[in-house]
Amino acid sequence: MPKLFFLACLASPFMALPAMAEPILGTWRLSNGETVTYSRCGASFCSRVETGRYQGRSVGRMDGGAPTYTGTVIDPRDGKSYDGRAEVKGDKLVLTGCVARIFCRSQTWSRHRGG
Repeated sequence: MPKLFFLACLASPFMALPAMAEPILGTWRLSNGETVTYSRCGASFCSRVETGRYQGRSVGRMDGGAPTYTGTVIDPRDGKSYDGRAEVKGDKLVLTGCVARIFCRSQTWSRHRGG
């Protein structure tokens, strides 16, 4: 019995890891240096370009919870929307947009901590 209690104590912090995952909320830096911010919009998370050529444009809406979200990705260049998925991995956000769930393209963004 003491052995079982000890194992349960060791495992309990790892059981909480999904709940402690970083949320999508906040500002993310793209590879070109521009930034996008995800904020709450009702029960969803909406994104907007903060800097650069497409400043002010929406780039999608996601639902779900950390670390994986699903929704719509919008290309700010032409306004076309795609089935999307976002996964937060520490200070990285992997954003994927797909056409017909077959042809997909991903970008990896970094969490912007200011400055």
